[in-house]
Amino acid sequence: MKRPRRYLAITFLLMGSVFGFAASSREDSVKRLQNSTEVLEQIMAAPDKGIPEEVMNGAKCVVVVPHLMKGGFVVGAKHGRGVASCRTTDKNWSAPAFVSVGGGSFGFQIGIEGVDLVMLVMNDQGLQHLLSSKFQLSGEGSAAAGPVGRHASAGTDWKLNTELLTYSRSKGAFAGATIEGAVIEKDDDSTIAVYGDNASFRSILSGSVPAPPDTEAFRAALAKASRQSKEHEAAEMHNQR
Repeated sequence: MKRPRRYLAITFLLMGSVFGFAASSREDSVKRLQNSTEVLEQIMAAPDKGIPEEVMNGAKCVVVVPHLMKGGFVVGAKHGRGVASCRTTDKNWSAPAFVSVGGGSFGFQIGIEGVDLVMLVMNDQGLQHLLSSKFQLSGEGSAAAGPVGRHASAGTDWKLNTELLTYSRSKGAFAGATIEGAVIEKDDDSTIAVYGDNASFRSILSGSVPAPPDTEAFRAALAKASRQSKEHEAAEMHNQR
C-alpha cells in the first residue's frame, strides 16, 4: 500500500510543478507585454526625440524587446525577449507574437547594460523574414540604425532596401542602433503560456489568431502611436498649404 501512495504523491508533486511553471511563464509573458507597452508609450510621448512620423506610418511590423541585456568588451553578445505585431489587411495591428533575440554584436559598448530595443520592419522582404519564425540580421540591407526626430531627414535612405530599422534606449536616451548578427526567433514557451497552444508566427502576425485580453494594451499603444503620427503629419501638411 505504501508504494502506490508514494507514486501518487510523486505524481501530485510533478503536476504541481508543471502548473507552477505554466503560471510563472504566463506571468513573465504578461509582464513583458506591459513593459513593451510602456516603452512604446514613453517613446511616443517625446516625438521630437523619438521615431519619425514617416517611419512609423510606413512600418509593416513593430518589434519591442524591453531590457535587452548586452555584454562584453567593445562588442558583445546580447539576449532578450519581447513581442512583435504587424499591420493586417484591415489596417489594424495583429495580436502580438512573442520573440527572442540572441547572439551577434550591438554597436560598440563596454560592459553589461540593459537597453530597450525597438525594430521596425519596413518592407515585404523583412516581413517575410519575420513570418518565417527565425532569421538572422546580417548582410547589406538587413538592418540599419533608424533616424530619430519628429521627421526623417531628407538625406537618409530609410525608404530604400533596408528591411529593419533599429533603435535602442538606454538611461532615457533614444537613438538609432546598429545591430549585426542577431537571431530573431519565435518564443515558443511564451506563445503557449498566453495563447494556450504553439500558434505559428504567420497565423498570429497575419491576424488569423484573436488577440487575448492581456495583449490589448500593447495593441492599443501601437494604434495610438500610428494615429498620433498620422494626425501630426496631416496637420503639418495642412499648415504648409
